[in-house]
Amino acid sequence: MARSNIVLFLLAIVVSTQMLAQRSAIYTNDQVEYLKALSLYNSKQYLAAQNIFTSIQKQTKEEVMKSECAYYIASAAIRLNQIKADDLVEHFVEEYPTSPKRNSAYIDVADFYFKGGKYAHAKKWYDRVDERSLTPSERDRYNFNKGYTAFVTKNYSNAKKYLSKVEDSGTYGAQAKYYIGYMAYQSDDIGQANEYFDQVKNQEKYKEKMAYYKADLNFKLGNFEQAIGLAKEQIPYSSRAEESELNKIIGESYFNLGNYDEAIPYLTLYEGKRGKWNNTDYYQLGYAYYKQSDYDRAISEFNKIISGDNGVAQNAYYHLGESYIQLNKKTEALNAFRNASQMDFVPQIQQDAWYNYAKISYDIGNPYESVPVVLSGFLTKYPETAYRSEIEGLLVDSYITSKNYQEALRLLEGKKDAASREAYQKVAFYRGLELVEEENYTEALVFFENALKENINQEYTARANFWKGECNYNLGNYAESVLDFKAFKQFAGSDSEESKVVDYNLGYAYFKQKDYNQATAHFSAFTQNYTEDQIKLNDAFLRLGDGYFVSSNYNKAIEAYDSAIKLNQIESDYAAFQKAISYGYVGNSNSKVSELEHFIEAYPKSKLRDDAMYELGNTYTKANQNDRAVAMYNQLSTEYRMSSLTPKAMLREGLIFYNDNQNQKALEKFKTVVTNYPRTPEALQAVSTARLIYIDLGKVDEYAAWVKIQDYVDVSDADLDNATYESAEKKYLDNNTDEAIKLFNDYLNQFKTGLHANQAHFYLAQLYYKKGLKLNAAPHYKYVVDAPRSEFSEEALMRLAQSYLDGKNWLDAVPVLERLEAEAAFPQNVVFAQSNLMKANYQLSKYKSAVAYAEKVLANKTIDNKIKSDAYIIIARSAFNSNDLVRAKEAYEDVSKVATGETAAEALFYNAYFKHKDADFEGSNEAVQRLAKDYSSYKYYSAKGLVIMAMNYKELGDAYQATYILESVIENFKTFNDVVSEAQKQLTEIKKEQAKTNSSIQTQD
Repeated sequence: MARSNIVLFLLAIVVSTQMLAQRSAIYTNDQVEYLKALSLYNSKQYLAAQNIFTSIQKQTKEEVMKSECAYYIASAAIRLNQIKADDLVEHFVEEYPTSPKRNSAYIDVADFYFKGGKYAHAKKWYDRVDERSLTPSERDRYNFNKGYTAFVTKNYSNAKKYLSKVEDSGTYGAQAKYYIGYMAYQSDDIGQANEYFDQVKNQEKYKEKMAYYKADLNFKLGNFEQAIGLAKEQIPYSSRAEESELNKIIGESYFNLGNYDEAIPYLTLYEGKRGKWNNTDYYQLGYAYYKQSDYDRAISEFNKIISGDNGVAQNAYYHLGESYIQLNKKTEALNAFRNASQMDFVPQIQQDAWYNYAKISYDIGNPYESVPVVLSGFLTKYPETAYRSEIEGLLVDSYITSKNYQEALRLLEGKKDAASREAYQKVAFYRGLELVEEENYTEALVFFENALKENINQEYTARANFWKGECNYNLGNYAESVLDFKAFKQFAGSDSEESKVVDYNLGYAYFKQKDYNQATAHFSAFTQNYTEDQIKLNDAFLRLGDGYFVSSNYNKAIEAYDSAIKLNQIESDYAAFQKAISYGYVGNSNSKVSELEHFIEAYPKSKLRDDAMYELGNTYTKANQNDRAVAMYNQLSTEYRMSSLTPKAMLREGLIFYNDNQNQKALEKFKTVVTNYPRTPEALQAVSTARLIYIDLGKVDEYAAWVKIQDYVDVSDADLDNATYESAEKKYLDNNTDEAIKLFNDYLNQFKTGLHANQAHFYLAQLYYKKGLKLNAAPHYKYVVDAPRSEFSEEALMRLAQSYLDGKNWLDAVPVLERLEAEAAFPQNVVFAQSNLMKANYQLSKYKSAVAYAEKVLANKTIDNKIKSDAYIIIARSAFNSNDLVRAKEAYEDVSKVATGETAAEALFYNAYFKHKDADFEGSNEAVQRLAKDYSSYKYYSAKGLVIMAMNYKELGDAYQATYILESVIENFKTFNDVVSEAQKQLTEIKKEQAKTNSSIQTQD
């Protein structure tokens, strides 16, 4: 070896020895600190240990030491619950993947979380453990802990997998078996639960819990007596929640054994899951009460089962219906049986429920569907039922009693058996009557004719003829109506209501045809035999008088009018006036004068008072009592400036002056007529007579100048004007409608302000109206209305008003109706004006005016019940819309006394509404039930009534009835958006309240 090499070798040894000594010193120092930290860690002084481990980790260069420190730093962080402690463990695993402490880290962290009850955290780390590297004791602990973690987090399949691995372990076996048994219990695996519980039944720590589970297991196995015994033994040692469950086990066991009286106390002690019962709980207690005949309490429990849709609910609703029947609460029973009949979980219950539902529907009516539909539906579904003959009998009767005639007719159509045909005849007749009440005479005729085609029941054949005659009369078919009324007299008995008035109706039918001999014969027969309705009798005497009057039999006319005056029910002024005129026609002028003078004093508000003055003036004139005549004409023109008789009176006054050679006075009167009433026949006659005076005075130029300034046709055109008009008028009188229309239009085109313009416009309007061209007629009626008052004004006002009313043009209708009311001479036109003014003002939301006119209408004794009903309903609706509920309530009560059809249904609904407001919930429900029975065809008010009924039940604490009714409204009345919206609102509120105590109720937030 070379010297230099030896030196280098020795030098290397020295250096190596020095380095080794230095490393050993460092290692020894780290080891001391490491052991110190490890001692602190094992003493659970985790923070101090963590600080030293952190310091060592920073200083040491040994990878093994760094790995050890990283492990303990992360483990201490876990135990100190430091932020991001899990990240430190993850960092350790990633940084030192080959560390032997990797698996220990997983299980160590998992065990720590497990002991702290943080099972979700524990599961995360147990899932990462490598089972193969565990010792047997570590593996048992790992399997139990992981199984228990899965058990706590309700992952029962995983729990059973790991717990099953240690069920034979001396350390963990008993616990594992208990938990496996419990999971079987929770899964209703009764056999396995019993098997495992039996293996640990002697374990003291589980004995108390086991008693509860064993009781429940025996209950589920149907060992009810054993369940009762075990549960009773356990109650003294149980918590409040367990005691509640044990009471449920005892109560339900007694229930299943049929010992309902013993079941009830325990069932009532059950507190439910989280303070809530479910539908089955309510059913069992309700049924127990039912079996004890305690129907009130049974109902109280059954009706808490809301919106149920399973066999339990069906059974509950059926027995709820039975309970209601026992207490004679048929309305409530109807809903319960209907609900049960709509479910098919238990077919026999469904059939029995439907049968009961059908019978009660017939008995009290049905607000959801027509009674015939219910009955026939039952027969269709159960054609072999033992109740078939009974239900068929009810079905026939129901066609009439339900008053849902349209549906009944549809069901009867085409059936050929005698019972069905007779039922069809009756139903067709009653449907016709219903349409008469609605004034739909054309459609009503069809149904009366259908009733006559069957001709099985003589009573209804007779009555159908009578009402067919009534329809034809109202449609203007007077000759046909006579035939119908006569046909009625051939079939009818003398005691029917129609028999009492048929002569009255015949009298009118003949009167309208101007067959006054026949008319008076029938009116006379009627007045001799009829005593019931004094107003109708009064009217018959009036028409009898009119018949004699137009037949020139004035003495008998006087007798008839006198009878009408004595009754003093209606139109006494008219009778008195006609009586006076009749005296004139028999030549008894003195009596005529005295009667007219008396009339003027006795009837100061009569529409005929101006007529009486005019007639009296004329009578004075004929008697050459010119001064008295002039005074009377003056009084007429002063008091009645707007009367159509005023220009006539003034003209006659001028003629008196003219005949007395008082030319200047005559001219003054004639000129006043011409100025104030231009283009009237009186004005034309005034011009003609004035012309003679001017000629007599030799002042023809003055006459020509005066005529020229008047708004008339030229005098030279008068002959052409007259000829053109007369040509059109002739066609009119000949009933040549189309030609008359053409010629009247030609006349008006040629003579826009002609001598006969007013008459031409009126006749043209009448012709258009007759042809149904009401829009064409309206402007011509308006011309007559706007022209100076004439004999055509009243009818023009009425027709123009009707045109506006037909078009719902309320604003334009009101002023026309107001004029008609003020100017009409015929009482029926006054009634027409007032009744339509109340309607128009209501439509315009002028409720005060509407009520005022309704009161005017009601003050008239002559109006029929239909108009009375309209007046009362206007008052009621106006008061309601004005929030005057007291007045509205009174008015609806008045409506109910006279109304028919839909108006009666509305009145009955408000009867229910106001009773609900007054907290008379039972009375309100009775009103709704009457609405369902008598007016089921008026679906809108039926639906609104049901919502009121539901609100009543809500206040009465019957949540089942309330919710079932509301759900039925929502399902069956979808076309009525306002009703469905209110029903949905009420249903949501009720369900939200009931869901607080019933876990079976689902609500929408």
